[in-house]
Amino acid sequence: MKVSVPAVAVWGKTAPSHSITAIMVTDDQQTIVTGSQEGQICLWDLSSQLKISSREILFGHTASVTCLAKARE
Repeated sequence: MKVSVPAVAVWGKTAPSHSITAIMVTDDQQTIVTGSQEGQICLWDLSSQLKISSREILFGHTASVTCLAKARE
């Protein structure tokens, strides 16, 4: 059984700063994913006008995120 878990944004209008160590753009080119030296993964919305806005931050890694890869369904 596939369970859907809603994501939670943990900041307001601006994302916390983090030292980017990895970056990936989704196939639809609407989301940028960054990994950080602090062990965070951030999701960013990318508009068709190339404006970037923060969406979500994921915590839990105990080391730097140095690589990102997409998974298939």
